[in-house]
This record gives sequence, C-alpha cells and structure tokens, in this order.
Amino acid sequence: MKPSPMLSTMPYTRWGLALWAAMQLTACSSEAPSTVSQPTLTSKVAHHTVVTMQSVPVRYITSGTVTSDHRVSISSRLSGYIRDMKVREGDQVKEGQVLLRVDPVNAKQTLIQAEADLANAKADMVRYDTLLQAGAVTTQQADKVKLRYQVAQSQVEQAKHQLSYAAILSPVSGVVVEKQMSQGDLAAPGMPILTLEDPSSLLVETYVSEQFVGLIHEGDHVDVEISALKQHFQGTVRQVVQAADPVSHQFLVKTSLPSVVDIHPGMYAQTGFHTGNRQALLIPAEATLSRASGLHGVYVMDAAGITHFRQVRLGQKIAQSVEVLAGLHDDEQIVWDGQPELKTGMKVQL
Repeated sequence: MKPSPMLSTMPYTRWGLALWAAMQLTACSSEAPSTVSQPTLTSKVAHHTVVTMQSVPVRYITSGTVTSDHRVSISSRLSGYIRDMKVREGDQVKEGQVLLRVDPVNAKQTLIQAEADLANAKADMVRYDTLLQAGAVTTQQADKVKLRYQVAQSQVEQAKHQLSYAAILSPVSGVVVEKQMSQGDLAAPGMPILTLEDPSSLLVETYVSEQFVGLIHEGDHVDVEISALKQHFQGTVRQVVQAADPVSHQFLVKTSLPSVVDIHPGMYAQTGFHTGNRQALLIPAEATLSRASGLHGVYVMDAAGITHFRQVRLGQKIAQSVEVLAGLHDDEQIVWDGQPELKTGMKVQL
C-alpha cells in the first residue's frame, strides 16, 4: 500500500517552516545594532570640571541676637517730674542733644538758700574786715568768717550745677532702644529713664555648647548671617565668657561685627564657628539645575563624551560652590552651559 501524498509531504513542510523561521531570526538579529539610538546632536559646553574631594571647614552653627557693645542707661541726677520728653524709641540722637527735662523744684530752692547764705557770709566778712582794721577782732576770727564766705560760694556753684542737670543731655551718639519712663513720671537719682545704644559698635551675643567652647578662641573669624538682610558677614570673636549658664550649661560668646548701616540692634543672626575640617565633594553652584518638583541635578559626561542627567542631593553652600551629599562620585566630570541646551544623550564638545 502506497503512503498518502499528504502524509509524505508533511515532514518536508515542517522542515521548510523551521528553515524559514531561522532565516527570519537571523535577519532580525543582523538588523538589531542599527536600531540602537546614537547621539544625533552635539552641544558646545562653556564650562566643565572634574569632581574631586576637597577639604572644607566644619562649622558649629548657633543663633544669636545683634546687640550694641556700647549700651548706656540714662537717669536723672535730680528728683522731679519729667516735664519735657523730646525723644521716643527708635530715634537717632547725637552726643550733647537734650533728651528730656526734669522740673527742678528742689534744685531751685537749694540755689535760693545757697545764694542767701552767700549774701549773709559776704556781709559778715565785710564787717569783720572793718573790725579787724580797728583791732576789735582777732585775725583768727576774721579768717573764720572769710572761710565761711568761701564755703557759701562753693555751695552756690554746686547748686547751679545741680540746676543745670534739669536738662538731661545724651552722653553718646546712638539710638533710643528703650523708654522706662514717660512725661509726667517722677524721676529720681539713679532710676533709669531711657536706654541708648551706639550702632557703630555692634556685636552678636550667642550661647555655645560646652562641647565646642574649647574650640573657640578670641580673635577667631566667624561667619555671621543676618536673616533679615539675607547677607553674610565676617565677624571676630571678641570675648568668650568663661562661666556657663547654670541652667543651660552653655557659654556666652560675643562676636564683633563690621560697621554696616543696615544692621541694627535686636536683629536675629546665625553664627558659624570654625571647629575643624572634613572632606567633601564640591561643585560650582552654577552647575546645578533645579526642577519644578524641587529636585536638583547635574549633567555628567561619560567616557564617550555623552551627557546624562543625574539627580543629586545637595548640602551646604560654601562660597561659590555647593556640597554634593549623594549622586556623584570622585573623578566624575560634569558639564554645564551648553549650546544648544544640554539634554541627555547629547555629544559634548568641550
């Protein structure tokens, strides 16, 4: 019996299909390399740098308050009611300017009494001089009367000086920062009425932990940031008070500031004390890019000169550089300011 024609041709058909499929796979595999995307755009970059570890200072950050090194409390030398208050908080005053006047009732009475005593002593001295010439009194008696006249003169001068204290003058040029009394209040010797501060001698008072106070010395340079001005200044440690607060166990440190018009007593400040050095990855701040999501990144150039956007985590800013905490490694090369604008996959021309 002869085999069926259909059955006899099936093995050959299967072999044909297998051969055809193998040929198709070979063709696909031979075309695969041509489908890999190659950089089609070249960007000329203006800046590039190799990321390297650098030594950066370690800073101990504290908060403090701007105060004046020259703070003056104004009080009266007389007892009396304040009749004329010419200043208020925030006013600029000059040395010798009248701040207020005190009603000098008692001082006036003292002057009147002293002048009466002087007139009486003068009359006695004239009379005793006449008696001395006539030999009616001794020289010793005449000298005592003359001495009483001189004492009366001194008392008159003292009373006039006391009366001049009715007008209270500013001993320094500065700013009125506090007013403890107002017009109509009773002033007494030694009781503060106003407080002045000299803005030309400013410093920052801050408290330092006992862990770091041994690393801070007078004359050290300090980075000071005034938050309200969004500016950085360089101060100098002027004094480290060698006695801790018994409650917080922190030490008071006073840092002098440069003379700047915009800095005023009472402003909030942050101070950065240099307490050592450490190694960090620094890149130029202008090389970083910020996305709308708040993320930061840079363009990294690989060995073939192709750019890749890399997300990074940034740390503190140091001068014109910024620290990279994560996302970059030592010896990697970054690029920025490309024309046309850099994108991932571009060929870089330095």
